[in-house]
Order: sequence, then structure tokens, then C-alpha cells
Amino acid sequence: MTLPSQYQKLTATQYSKNFRQAVQLQTVSLDMPTGEDILIKNKYAGVNAADVMMGAGQYLLPTPLPCDMGAEAVGEIVAIGDAVTGLAVGDTVLTNAIGCGYREYYTTNYRRAVQIPAATPEIMSLSIGGLTASIALHVTGEMKAGETVLVTAAAGGTGQFAVQLAKLAGCTVIGTCSSDEKADLLRSWGCDRPVNYKTENLRDVLKKEFPKGVDVVFESVGGELFDICVDHLARFGRLITLGFITEYKEQPDVVTGVRIYYKLLGKMASIRGFNLNLFWSKPQILSEHMMKLIGLLNEGKLHPSIDPTEFHGVASAIDAVEYLQSGKNSGKVIVRY
Repeated sequence: MTLPSQYQKLTATQYSKNFRQAVQLQTVSLDMPTGEDILIKNKYAGVNAADVMMGAGQYLLPTPLPCDMGAEAVGEIVAIGDAVTGLAVGDTVLTNAIGCGYREYYTTNYRRAVQIPAATPEIMSLSIGGLTASIALHVTGEMKAGETVLVTAAAGGTGQFAVQLAKLAGCTVIGTCSSDEKADLLRSWGCDRPVNYKTENLRDVLKKEFPKGVDVVFESVGGELFDICVDHLARFGRLITLGFITEYKEQPDVVTGVRIYYKLLGKMASIRGFNLNLFWSKPQILSEHMMKLIGLLNEGKLHPSIDPTEFHGVASAIDAVEYLQSGKNSGKVIVRY
């Protein structure tokens, strides 16, 4: 394979919650890997809500300027250093790191790449979305068979896995979404009670149909939806907060109300934060959950949904991030190279 002398990547050069203003498309030289490094030609990159926070300098991990964008990708190894073992040119790998995604080529230490059977959007969607859902529900949320699980943004790239994994675990699943089409998609994954929040009031649905409350909440929207979920936790209920996309583009909401312990203490309920980045120091847990996810995928028990809107090339990642922020997507948003 003849490699180019240059390639394109997307880099944040100033902090802004307007992703388009934060980033620049750059053309840089392509250097060959040495030592333990491998050079990967990316095929697909995943789009995540946190991209906006990375570009704003407000992510959970530092993003000092200039900062390359995109945090997950799959591709093919096209060159290796002389100290690389266990991987070869032609192997397909998955990478998770700030800066690995929105670029045509990526160089990294071979130990930071995970070999995969094929570089497909479906396998890539497991890396952040699948792992987040699996670890958050089973480890952080301590989900058990027979419980009622509420998933917000249930038709999104992460919510889709939470719905399916909760059903596979023997739970009753409620999922929120923004259209009847997405509600139909949730039903196809086994969701017991899709709630289109544009035509139904979630608070009323929970009060009438689930009067004892919900045992586990998988929550990534924030704002008023977070408040509703807290109010409807069951005794010993656990709310897992993974993000708050409603506040990503604006300043944090100023909340004037009773403190949260008034709502939790009597029910012995809890709010549990989840940050996948903290599990990179626990490779055994990551490996266990990734192997389980790939096994479910191969068995036909897990059905990743890839949003049909196509984005091609590094520059299109800007449009893809804005599309995700608009809430129009169903399933994982992908940038293709």
C-alpha cells in the first residue's frame, strides 16, 4: 500500500461550546511509526455527546490546546515500528483516546489498540456506548433481574445498549425518546414502555403506570428530566448519571429548590456517577465486558443501530457533532473515511 505524505485531522484551537468555532481542519505530514508505535488508517469514527465538552475545555479529562478531536475509531494497521509484537500490517483494531477519531491516520503505541475481527461500525459502537451501558448497569447500578429500569435518550448510541442489556438481564424497561419513529425502534429492541416525551408527560406516565417507582435509572440528559427521575426512584433505587447533554451548550442551570437528600434519604435511594475513563485503569473489567458484548453480537442477541445519515471525511465530523446535538439521530452516529 502506498501511503500519502500528508493527511487531514480535526483539531480544537480555541475553547468554545460551539464545536464549529472550536475546531480547525488541518493538513499535516504523515510520519512512519517507530519502536512500539503502529500507524492506523481509520475507517470509521464514532460521534459522542462529550465531543462538545472536549472542544470547550470542560471535559472530565484535560484537553489542553491545541487538542485533536474524536475519541473512538476502528481501522486497519498500515505500518508498524520494529518493536511491535502481536500485531501486524493488515490487522484491524479499535482505539479509544482523545484525538484518535477525527483524522484519517492515527499513530499510537500498539498496547493501546484492541484487535478486533473486523473494522465495522457495529463493533466500533461497542467501544464507548456498549461498554458504558454494560459497566454502568451491571457494576455501578447493580442491576438485577426483575427490576424496573428507566433509560433516558434510549434511542441514542449509548441508550440503545442500555435498553437491550436490561432486557437481556430480565428487567422491565422504560425508554424515553423524541418521536414515534424512535418509539417503534425501542419496541424492536424489546423496550416494554417507550415514552415519546413530546407527546406524553413522563412524570404522569411514571406516576400512573409505575407507582412504586423505578429501581435503576440510566440517565444522560440532565435538567428537568433528571429531576423527574429522582422523584420517581423506588425504595433502594439507583440513579446512574452519565452526562447532562441539555447543559452542554449553555452555562450550568442554577437550581433553587430543596437539597437532594430530602428526596433520597427516606427511600434509601442513591445517585451514582459513572465515568468510563476511570475504568481504563481496570483492564480486567473492560476486557470482561467487551468480550461479553462481542459474544452477544456474534450470537445475534445484541443489535447495534447505526444512524442512517452518512457523514464522509474528516471535515464532515463537524456536521456530525451538530447533528447528534440536535437530537435527530437514532442509534450511533458515524463518520466514514
